[in-house]
Amino acid sequence: MTTPALRVAVLVPCFNEEAAVATVVSDFRKALPTAEIFVYDNNSRDRTVEVARAAGAIVRSERRQGKGHVVRRMFADVDADIYVLVDGDATYDAPSAPRMIDALVNDHLDMVVGFRVDQSVAAYRPGHRAGNWMLTSFLSAVFGQAFKDILSGYRVFSRRFVKSFPVLSDGFEIETELSVHALELALPVMEIETPYFARPEGSFSKLNTWRDGFRILGTILKLYRSEKPLRFFTAIGAFLMLVSIGLAIPVIITFLEEGVVPRLPTAVLSMGLMIVAVLSVSSGLVLDTVTRGRREMKLLAYLSQPAIKMD
Repeated sequence: MTTPALRVAVLVPCFNEEAAVATVVSDFRKALPTAEIFVYDNNSRDRTVEVARAAGAIVRSERRQGKGHVVRRMFADVDADIYVLVDGDATYDAPSAPRMIDALVNDHLDMVVGFRVDQSVAAYRPGHRAGNWMLTSFLSAVFGQAFKDILSGYRVFSRRFVKSFPVLSDGFEIETELSVHALELALPVMEIETPYFARPEGSFSKLNTWRDGFRILGTILKLYRSEKPLRFFTAIGAFLMLVSIGLAIPVIITFLEEGVVPRLPTAVLSMGLMIVAVLSVSSGLVLDTVTRGRREMKLLAYLSQPAIKMD
């Protein structure tokens, strides 16, 4: 490592990780000897707290259930120059952390994502792999820049990123929110391949492929609506306009041929849809101006934090 003078904090959110948390703490203690390791317990019903404390971690707790709540608390409480965020399930490769930190510092980045390369079939379930690919492709299409693994829970951040990032999500959507924040502000980021292992025996995943996949997809749509409102509401307006025109054409043809409007409800519906379409596009224009102001405020908050400096 080339960063001995910098304060490094390892942040480990945990929920019922008694079987794995000691391994995580031990492995990151070896990989980053000078780092402070914080384990944030999220209402575990097993011995996660006792095991983490015995392993030498600084243990704190967050009572509101959900990974997003835990990350919000960690980012607010912990003060450091570099932050390493990693799950407490012992699936991520601790020896990769120095390489990720070096990339962050030497290339003046704000986020380095651990692109997971599974080391066994059990490490990455087919459903999760397919869902990750679909969500990653969707995010790339929406925001115009590709991440290979937007759902990776292994990330390294600069202080600038952490202290200017408004955490809004509650659960596992937090990884998507982190990626979108970096894309929207055009922050310098990088992905580095890291080994990804199966959970140790006695450790069980809390993820549900379909439930969490739909939640993450919903988060992307909400972020798309809030960050790119002109595109979002223009698309809705264009769809409504097409439906309105489709309904109006037979009515207009009949009127031109016979001079009467026999299907008055259809004509009223067509007019109503066109009005709603125009209102949708107008709303997009207004919200686009508001979003630009919000983006400027986020960027100013980001720039108010000092960049990483090597002694």
